Amino acid sequence: MRLGRTTRPACCATRVTGKPNGGRGAIAGVRGGPVALAGGRLLWAVARAAATSNLPGMRISVSSDMDEPVARSLVAALRERGHEVRPHGALRPDGDPQWAVCSEAAAREVADGTTDMAVVCCWTGTGASIAANKVPGVRAALCADAYTADGARRWNDANVLALSLRLTSEPLLTEILDAWFAGAPSADAEDRQNVDRIRLLDHGKTRM
Repeated sequence: MRLGRTTRPACCATRVTGKPNGGRGAIAGVRGGPVALAGGRLLWAVARAAATSNLPGMRISVSSDMDEPVARSLVAALRERGHEVRPHGALRPDGDPQWAVCSEAAAREVADGTTDMAVVCCWTGTGASIAANKVPGVRAALCADAYTADGARRWNDANVLALSLRLTSEPLLTEILDAWFAGAPSADAEDRQNVDRIRLLDHGKTRM
């Protein structure tokens, strides 16, 4: 069943509806994902145990242009979840720390099947996401919260997560990773058509 369909794209068709219980509001127009707005913060109602065990034993490329604490926490968190990590950029002694270079390297490993997914990082996350998305077969999403991470996996079948080293705190990192790994690509026909069109764009096969 299609929920929240409006004249806007489905991924944007959301609105907040107020409830009298202490400022908590439900998010209407969201297809899946029990999300609530409380105290100006998105609370992701996903059990962490389920989120961390949903996709065990994956191979994940990780790149960062700076050896920041949050980047190290990211690598540690992925390993704690049972994933094999392939570091790039500032995360390895012989890595090229330029964001365009290391983001491309991580993304190419996803595209050629060396790894299952990648997480690319730079100060804002923008450059890393741009570089990764230039690699055919990659669908990178810059995520600043759990809701965006779930939507990227659900509606866009994203295979690369881009993060901002500046804005991603360790608690937020946990929320984003929980949502990312708990999310699964939608089986909805329209959602699949959109993702298929992105695949065609990779090869310049679309015409308006």
